[in-house]
Amino acid sequence: MVTRTDYLVIGAGPAGLQLGYFLERAGRDYLILEAGPTAGTFFRTFPRHRQLLSINKQHTGSSDPELNLRMDWNSLLSDRERLLFTRYTERYFPDADTMVRYLSDFAEALGLNIHYGCRVIRVTREEYFHVVDQHGSEYEAPLLIVATGPSKPYVPDIPGIETAELYGTVTVNPRDFLDQRVLIVGRGNSAFETAENLVETAAVIHLAGPSSVGMTWRSHHIGHLREALLEGHIRRIDRADDGYLVTVSLSRCDKGAQRIPYDRVIVCTGFRFDNSIFAEDCRPELVIDDRFPALTSEWESVNVPDLYFAGSLMQVRDFKRSTTGFIHGFRYCVKALHRIMEQRYHDVPWPPRGLPADPEALAVAVLCRANRTSALWQQFGRLCDLVVLEGAEVAYYEELPVDYVHEGRVASRENFFTVTLEYTADAALHPVVRHYRQGRLLAEHHVAENIDNDWTSEVAHRDPLRAFFGDELEAVAVYR
Repeated sequence: MVTRTDYLVIGAGPAGLQLGYFLERAGRDYLILEAGPTAGTFFRTFPRHRQLLSINKQHTGSSDPELNLRMDWNSLLSDRERLLFTRYTERYFPDADTMVRYLSDFAEALGLNIHYGCRVIRVTREEYFHVVDQHGSEYEAPLLIVATGPSKPYVPDIPGIETAELYGTVTVNPRDFLDQRVLIVGRGNSAFETAENLVETAAVIHLAGPSSVGMTWRSHHIGHLREALLEGHIRRIDRADDGYLVTVSLSRCDKGAQRIPYDRVIVCTGFRFDNSIFAEDCRPELVIDDRFPALTSEWESVNVPDLYFAGSLMQVRDFKRSTTGFIHGFRYCVKALHRIMEQRYHDVPWPPRGLPADPEALAVAVLCRANRTSALWQQFGRLCDLVVLEGAEVAYYEELPVDYVHEGRVASRENFFTVTLEYTADAALHPVVRHYRQGRLLAEHHVAENIDNDWTSEVAHRDPLRAFFGDELEAVAVYR
């Protein structure tokens, strides 16, 4: 017997649940397959040291739920106030077990259609996608959405690295590293997490990466380290007696390659997407050292139509430049993906609101959004609000992917504006408004920065933006 559905989602982690919420609310026929016994199985193991790096700030001084999501990086989007992660713990960096409990409650409270204990082992495609799990149960759907995240360890091509220990299986007891010299291969969250766990017991800890380590304050990407102990290219790893000899070319040293002794070497280089379950004729193309599926601006596989990806796999479109690899970023991308699929497969338009084509009305609308939105705040430069001129009116659309706007049908519109929040070179966030005609940039306006991210000043913020809209609307009238 084959179970048939319109939408088949693989994975009941945060992304699968988030998409399930929107599908459920829209009344769509869907099914989520989860390999584990509960939602959020990934968080039963990872992070290994059980502390999340995503912040959970209960007390923000604001009662605005939209504004509070800027400081709540773990909640999924829903219409249930009690399904906010901030209701579960006061800890600023929560315990991973709390996330497991939260995700299970989210799935149960919303009645999401999930089959647990179903590990997908094979995906083929004829007219529809055909999926088989480990029990031999079969499923079919015209649309397949993969929300598993990168699930397979990514191991770089370094001679001898197969002799090292992996982040996913190495002991997490710091006393197992007493007085040892430890090399951690990697420069992301798992490397930093592992190093922090060993600070009190290991004699020496070196973190090695192929390039200068990114700093969070500079890149705004939380996967970048807050500190680094060693920078360089690892040339090879050799076993020597009871330890290792590692050949490293240090980035800031002109003495050539050095052989450095270590007692332990731990590989903390992240994960990659495993596409081995897909048959050859529907196997998604991979990019970035074969770590991620290659995706369109709609998060659809570039070579397999109707195969979509949700969650941290979406980050391939803005790799290490934004927050799509994390819940507080991809929850908004999943919302946008659902709207894209509603429009594409069900002729349900992206919901706009109407405004008069008036400089004052536009300036007020843009600044009101900039002062409240969490989506544009978290997805800086990646999601935008869209203002489309339609005669004496404008249609104001919220939270579209910037790439989708410029690569899709919107780009052919006569006149439209995008509204984003972006960082300047000195790390100041501010709204940016750009005017396009048929995809060609005509003008842009940067709203003045404010240390409190409060863009409500009549003189500093509204007046200049109103003047910008006035000039651009006048130019449109002349052009017509």
